[in-house]
Amino acid sequence: MLEQDIKEVLVTREEIQEAVNRLGEQLTKEYKDKEVVVVGILRGASIFMADIVRAMDVYLEIDFMDVSSYGDAFESSGEVKIIKDLDTHLEGRHVLVVEDIIDTGRTLKYLVDLFKYRKAASVQVCTLLDKPERRVMKDIIPDYVGLEVPDEFVVGYGLDFEQKYRNLPYIGVLKPEIYQ
Repeated sequence: MLEQDIKEVLVTREEIQEAVNRLGEQLTKEYKDKEVVVVGILRGASIFMADIVRAMDVYLEIDFMDVSSYGDAFESSGEVKIIKDLDTHLEGRHVLVVEDIIDTGRTLKYLVDLFKYRKAASVQVCTLLDKPERRVMKDIIPDYVGLEVPDEFVVGYGLDFEQKYRNLPYIGVLKPEIYQ
């Protein structure tokens, strides 16, 4: 049923798993002697975050933050609204922000600055997908990237359109007639 709305599969289930395994190894090395707070950005990053923390062999704590810069719009407004804040105090702690996709970078810039303001010992970013062509905030460069994707409207593996398609096991390009 959902497949009929997909123009093409951009990243297969196997390619996602390879990226998760590679990132898990890198993050294990990075945080082997540190306790890290892994912050997932709801809702899109939840599936990726579940996989990435299981691929990390380190002591960690998880927390979630829900922010919105889109509202009901197709494009980010640039204004970030915190819907659910963290329950964890960050002062003096190492923070790994987990994102599903980095597009313009506006929301991520806001979050990184916020966590630094809250006196985190370090703030690093891990994203499954990076879409550098659309980057507005040029100083936002993720520390860990699963895959780079072209400027297409992608859904699946947590990414949505109108809260649908998150449950696809791959990343697909949504047919334009669905979102236009």
